[in-house]
Amino acid sequence: MAGASVSSLHLKCAAIRSVAGATDTQTSTRVQLPQKTRNSRVVVLGGTGRVGGSTAIALSKLCPDLQIIVAGRNREKGTDMLATLGANSEFCEVDINNEKSLEAGLKDADLVVHAAGPFQQAEKCTVLEAAIKTKTAYVDVCDDTAYAFRAKSFHDRAIAANVPAITTGGIYPGVSNVMAAELVRVARSENKGKPERLRFYYYTAGTGGAGPTILATSFCFLVRRLLHLIKVREKIKLKPYSGMLNIDFGKGIGKKDVYLLNLPEVRSTHEVLGVPTVSARFGTAPFFWNWAMAAMTILLPAELLRDRSKVQQMVQMFDPVVRAVDEIAGERVSMRVDLDCSGGRNTVGVFSHKKLSVSVGNATAAFVLAVLEGSTKPGVWFPEETEGIAIEAREVLLKRAAQGTINFAMNKPAWMVETNPKELGAGNIRVILE
Repeated sequence: MAGASVSSLHLKCAAIRSVAGATDTQTSTRVQLPQKTRNSRVVVLGGTGRVGGSTAIALSKLCPDLQIIVAGRNREKGTDMLATLGANSEFCEVDINNEKSLEAGLKDADLVVHAAGPFQQAEKCTVLEAAIKTKTAYVDVCDDTAYAFRAKSFHDRAIAANVPAITTGGIYPGVSNVMAAELVRVARSENKGKPERLRFYYYTAGTGGAGPTILATSFCFLVRRLLHLIKVREKIKLKPYSGMLNIDFGKGIGKKDVYLLNLPEVRSTHEVLGVPTVSARFGTAPFFWNWAMAAMTILLPAELLRDRSKVQQMVQMFDPVVRAVDEIAGERVSMRVDLDCSGGRNTVGVFSHKKLSVSVGNATAAFVLAVLEGSTKPGVWFPEETEGIAIEAREVLLKRAAQGTINFAMNKPAWMVETNPKELGAGNIRVILE
């Protein structure tokens, strides 16, 4: 079955309610796909890496009937992954920089997951182009603004080819964008104030167990002064790792320092959701990693960070130290999304997990299943767009992504999710001190 044909399928309300009604996020819920897509072939590019491998494992658990093709350049690693995935899997050697190799890898596939980062400084959307050419549905885990909007430029071509595609469809951005979209939708539906400010806060212990790719991505974020904040429709450029705030991520995480970063959801949610002020901040542990990254923005020349080969050399040099620290720091991850509305209304969404390497797989798998179930129209979409993930499918996606979380809450006032809120008053009247 051609991958593009899945876009014509529609979610059934009964299936949505059965998943959305589940409240135990510690247990895995198997997914019953529509009959026509039950045995779909899903190619996971970068399937031998941490993010791609986690996605393949999550898909095999959520939907055992799927045919999962682990695609990469290392056959030995691919063989090891097949042993984990079981009978419904195979390995395909693919070089994403080789057009013929890429198109051969997508032959007869229904959907391709692009997890072969880093996406920073990539000059072309080769995988997306191949997906459109072979009429294969597409999901990527891009975390780079330039790449995401370059992918968006293929929107009309994807429509013409009847190919549904989602860019920035991982955990953050991705699930965080859907959380933001739901906060905005509920605020507007309840008519209790106009959305005025959207704030994304992220925390990951160490590299989150995600390996060299995350380290390379972190270095690439430091290249130059970039867009970090959109305030009342004015684009403001600031240094990366500036503007530190101490944010309470709630149960299991607590208060952490976070810093401004150039993340694609700042621009995309501003443009799609129409919120005038948007910002994104990120922090990690141990605390000295934050200091080190801030120092690098000053000490390292931009030319060095623009050279991908030199960045990879830096990664190889730092990787043993980072992995040693990761053993101590763990890989907890948390996202907090705050929406401020006129009239003083504030609502929050929180998502926390003990292991980023697991939760990123669950999150990406949730997007893959949403596309296979038919909730995505042809075109290239950001997760917060209703054509990317239909409104009725968002709750299902969030429930799937939140499996195994230690804390997941949506549309709550801040004092209900924070570990130690400062409050005065009695009964139902509370005054939060900031």
